[in-house]
Formats: sequence, C-alpha cells, structure tokens
Amino acid sequence: MTAATDTGPLALPGATSSTRWVQLGLGLIAMMSISSPQYVWTLFTKPYQDALHVPLSAVQVTLTILIVVQTFFSPAQGFLVDKFGPKLLIATGCVLSGLGWIAAAYATTLTSLYLTYGLLCGIGTGIVYIGIVGLMVKWFPDKRGFATGMVAAGYGFGAIATTFPIDSMLKTVGYQHTLVVFGIILGIVGALAALAMRSPTTSDVLHAPAIMASSRNVAPKDMLKTKVFWLMFVMMTMMSTGGLMVISQFAAFSRAFGVANVMVWGLAALPLALTVDRITNGLTRPFFGWVSDRIGRENTMGIAFLFEAVAILGLVMARNDAMLFVILSAVVFFGWGEIFSLFPSTLTDTFGTKNATTNYGFLYMAQGVGSVLGAPVAAYMAEQTGSWLPVFGVIIAMDVITGLLALFVLKPMRRSYASA
Repeated sequence: MTAATDTGPLALPGATSSTRWVQLGLGLIAMMSISSPQYVWTLFTKPYQDALHVPLSAVQVTLTILIVVQTFFSPAQGFLVDKFGPKLLIATGCVLSGLGWIAAAYATTLTSLYLTYGLLCGIGTGIVYIGIVGLMVKWFPDKRGFATGMVAAGYGFGAIATTFPIDSMLKTVGYQHTLVVFGIILGIVGALAALAMRSPTTSDVLHAPAIMASSRNVAPKDMLKTKVFWLMFVMMTMMSTGGLMVISQFAAFSRAFGVANVMVWGLAALPLALTVDRITNGLTRPFFGWVSDRIGRENTMGIAFLFEAVAILGLVMARNDAMLFVILSAVVFFGWGEIFSLFPSTLTDTFGTKNATTNYGFLYMAQGVGSVLGAPVAAYMAEQTGSWLPVFGVIIAMDVITGLLALFVLKPMRRSYASA
C-alpha cells in the first residue's frame, strides 16, 4: 500500500461543480449550531454552582460527560453515518443537542444536570461532529485538510454568534430562560441544514489532483493494530487535554487573575476574550489545514503545537494585564484548534477514505480522554494548590512534547508504514 507522506500529489476522485461547496456550507452551519454546549459552557458554571450549591469541580464533570459521550460513542456513530447516510442522523443529532439545553434548564440536582446537559448534548454533538467531518473528507479528496478545517471551524466559530447574547441574557433573565431560548433556536437551525446534506455519488466526482492518500482502505479493526494510529491517539489526547484545560476553566482563571470584569475597548474582558477566541479558534482550523495540504501534516503539527506552547507561556506572563490577556488568549486558541483539521486529514491520508468516518470515530475518542483531564482534574489541581500556574505548566509541557513527537517520531513512522 501507499500512505500519505510529505511529498507529491496523487490523482484521486475529487468532487466537481458547486455541489460540494454547498455541502460544505451546510456542514458549517450544522457545526455552528452544536458548538455552544462546549464553548459557552464556561458562562454557565457559576450560575449552576450557585443554584445547586456545589463546588466548581463537581459542576465541571458535566463538560467531561458531554465530551466523553460525544467522543466515546463516535465509532458507533460514524459506522451508522457510513451505513445509513448523513441526513437524518445529523439532523437528529442537532435536535438532541438543542433538547439537552432545554432539559438542563430544569435540572435541580447534579445528576439531572449530568443527564441533560452532559448526556443529551454529548450524544447529539457527537453524531453531528463525526458525521460531518467524515462526510467532508469524501467530498474533498483534493483539499482534505482545508475542508475538514472549514467544518471544524464551524465548531469553533459557532459560539461567536452566541457568546454575547447568552452572556447578556444570563444577566437579565437568568440561565434557565437562556438555555430554553437558545436550545430551541440552535436545534432547529442545525436540523434544517442537516436535512439538505447527502453523501457524494459517482456523478459528483472526477479525477483531480489530490493529497497523497492510502491506495487501499484500511478497516477499523486493522487500523487499531498499527503503531502509527496509537501514536496519533496519544498525541491528540495530549493536545486535547491542554486545550480543554483552557476552555473549561477560562472564566474561573480569568476571575482569579482579576481581569474578568475589567473593561477592554469598552467591553468586559471575559466575554470579549471568549468572542475573539472563537474567531481565532475557528480561523486556525482551515488555515493550518490548508498549510498542511502544502507542506505536510507533521511539519504543520510541529509548527502549530510549539507555537501553542509559546502562546500559553505569554498568556501566563501577561495574566494581570486585561488587554494583553484578551489578545494573548486569542493567540492561544489559534494555536490549539487546528488539531481538528490536522488529525482527521492525517488519519484519512494514512488509512483511506472508505472507512474514514468510522476510523476517525476511534481517533476522536482521544478528545474524550482529554476531557477527563482537561476539566475536573484541572479544577482539582487549582483547588489543591491554590493556583492556576501548575495547570498551565502541564499544558506547556504537553504542547512541546507533542510538537516534537510530530516532527521526529510520527513523520518517520508514517513513512515507514507507507513503504511496508
């Protein structure tokens, strides 16, 4: 077999006409509709702490459940999408995500919060995310990194439109009404976009220059026996853990640093940073995906992950300056979100497109492993040490290790696998 390396194109079928771009746009809308449960969660932690009279670490288990369910069920969800098609399954996922918010508005115990916001939103967002990413690698064999980056950007961009409205509504009418209103809106918008989606057919494709990819399609059970898959799994776990440590605790450590409510450019630093961060978190995905289509996946990983380590260090050093905090937090998110374009495209390059959705479902489980460490463990570390600095030290170390693994271990390992 021949697997992807950093050299040369290979002619593969590529979608033609405007159809695939319409599908990309629909995928982007559906992804945006299911991003808020994860990316705006930090705004709900304090209201739930106050309403349920529990510590932050207990509330943060909700996000862990959401992401664990979202990711650990993804192989099965990917199989269903591959077998039955994307339309109804992705629409169902959008509806479940919206229902999770609506039901969470009436949660009166931690258990009910876990079962609504955690479980329902986790199932819904998992179906949508894995289904759309798997669909795009089939529509865009010639622009795989860019296309997966674009729809993954929707997951980062989606909260841009909701952060300030949700923050404002929380302050005026409370978290319960806010969850109901936005749960209805986001569920309907996502479902309508999904109902217009479909898989590519032979009439949709023609021969076009494509990113070098496996000349055969590796089944999930065979992929799981390879060292290269497990190296990618460990790398994605480390990067996911670091990013989720920042995302899940962002409001908490910004308050601890004393910058959350400081006015920057006429706006409070916390919601401003969250909004700007969503922009850079979205832009990084198609940008680094596009770069990786040109200079190679591992080279791009090395650049991006080491850049993230430097950005985190800068954020820590400027933690007491509200304006620099906002700016550097945006830089941090630009160095993290690209994992959601680089890893699925690298995996598909290596193991082929036929089982792409199911195969990525197994790799995406790394996000779930990272969530176990990224939310409650990070909060626990801060509670035990009385400082967020040890948490940031761990994040920087993982960024550096993963960047070096990409350049000096993954790159030669994939080359060896390609020639086997």
